[in-house]
Formats: sequence, C-alpha cells, structure tokens
Amino acid sequence: MEPIIKLRDLSKKYGSHIAVDGLSLDIKPGEIFGLLGPNGAGKTTSILMMLGLAEPDSGQATVCGYDATRNPIYVKSKVGYMPDNVGFYPHMTGMENLIYIARLNGLDEPGIEKRVKTVLDLVGLKAAAEKRTATYSRGMKQRLGLADVLIKAPELIILDEPTLGIDPVGVREFLDLIKRLREEQGLTVLLSSHHLHQVQQVCDRVGIFVGGKLLAQGDLAALSTKLFGNTGIETIVQISDAPKDPERLRLEFSSWQQITGFEVSGELLTFNTSDNITPKIVRTLVEHGEDIQLISRKAYGLDEIYQKYFESSSAETTENEKSIRNSLFRHVR
Repeated sequence: MEPIIKLRDLSKKYGSHIAVDGLSLDIKPGEIFGLLGPNGAGKTTSILMMLGLAEPDSGQATVCGYDATRNPIYVKSKVGYMPDNVGFYPHMTGMENLIYIARLNGLDEPGIEKRVKTVLDLVGLKAAAEKRTATYSRGMKQRLGLADVLIKAPELIILDEPTLGIDPVGVREFLDLIKRLREEQGLTVLLSSHHLHQVQQVCDRVGIFVGGKLLAQGDLAALSTKLFGNTGIETIVQISDAPKDPERLRLEFSSWQQITGFEVSGELLTFNTSDNITPKIVRTLVEHGEDIQLISRKAYGLDEIYQKYFESSSAETTENEKSIRNSLFRHVR
C-alpha cells in the first residue's frame, strides 16, 4: 500500500539554523502517527513543508499522491490542518463560523447546513452550535477546530499541538474523539506534540524528533527493542524468604529464551524478559515451593525511550538544542 505521506531527505534552513535535517518518513493510510519532540525541534516546519506552505531547500514531500511543493492546492484539498492556535470570528456562532468555512472550501451550497450539523454533532458541539464562539472554552474551540478540518471530508488530518492549554479531562475526551474518528471514518492522523503520555495513549507509531532530525520511529515495542535489546520488561517477584535452592532456579530460568537477565537478592528475584511471561514465571516459582508475596512489572515506555534518545544524541547537539531539552524536561516533570 502506497504511503499517504512520503518524505524523502527533506531539509530546511533559516539562515544558519537548520530547522529540518534530512527527514525521511512514511505514514500509512489509516494510522495515527505521533511526531514527538520538544518545542523548537522542527515539527511545525516539517508540517508546513508537507502542506506546501514552506518550500524545502532539498528533498521531497509527497502527500496524498501529490508533490507538496509543486501541487500545494491539490494537497490542501485532501488534507485538513489544525494549527496549535485556532482562531474563529468571536461574534459568530459555531455554526456560522463553519458555514463560512464550508463556503471557503467550495462545498455545494444546498448541502452546507446539513454537513455543518453533521460535523458539529460528530465533535460533540451540537448543543453549542448556536452559541457565539467568544463564549467557547479552549477545549470547545479545539473541537470546533477539528470540525473545521473535517468539514471538507479530508483523507488526512494534521494536528499541531492540538491539546495545548486544555484541561486533563478535555485532553482525554479530545484524544478519544481522534481514535473514534479513525475507527469510524478510516482517517489518517498525523499528530505533532511534545506531550509524551498523550502521544502514547493515541498513536500507533511514534517518531522522535530532536534538533531537526528524526532520531527513531516505530511502535513502542520496536523502539524499546532497538534501545533496550531484549530487556524491554522488568519483573520483580518478592518471595517470603531467600530461595530454597537458588542454583536450581538459575538452572531452570537460564533455559528460557525470553529471559535475558535473572538476579537473586535475598527474597527479591528480578527478571528481564523480551515478552510478558510473568504468569509463567509465577507458576514455575510456586512449583518450586516458593511463596509469592508481591509482584511488580515494568515495561519500558515512552518516557524511557524519549530520554534514552536524548541521551544518545547529546554529544551531537548544540548548546541551543540542549537548552530546549532541559526546558522540556522541566515542563513534563
């Protein structure tokens, strides 16, 4: 299947500053892809080149089958784009704003009102359709922004920091809405964000973007395997006392292909595994006569992956990039 977004060696400089450095990326139809990185990493510049709103210095962006630089109008007809700061006419109602946007997009006049009502219902703003947007909360405006990009029934939607300034409940509702739209309408979604956990909740695959470079991409399992080898899951089992026969346990677990590390420290047994085999481990310990007191399991998630890539690239970063990273970590912690 041909990628809906295909980027090849895309680069962009502003003066001496390299905003995007050799970006190559494929996004498949129907997936939610998260472009994750700190503010100033080059995410928005990359998006603007995908939309034909900024011209790359080199490389090519093909979106929905069109070269974004040569055919930006065709790309815009297929793509809905929501920037981080959505603006509407405050004196107009939500419905009036969308009717105006629908006309700008060239929708047939007889069907515009019906389409607007359908989209408002889809994003959960049916009850607020006749209210002026000046009275809308930030979360409601973001939903209206989503209705804006959906009005022309796009094949792809690009959301740039869509949850900025929304309270936690509104964030969860917005992300649930994104997932539902993908499931019900088969939309492809590119979501740009610097919020780790939000990306983790909603995206099928993630690209880690730092200092203008895409450092890694894949689902969490693939990124974890690449970074941490076969130690992606750590399970700690506390037993009632030190093992009755620790050497017998070592012999037993050393034959398991999924176990890449096993340590005994008093009553604590630590396992590093490539798969979630915790139930099997527990059954085996019980069969060996051990009394289980407590089990804890940790899978390396996006936090560890994100920080690991930052650490691995630190030798190559400029002082400016380092300050961006520090400000990000202060924010997320």
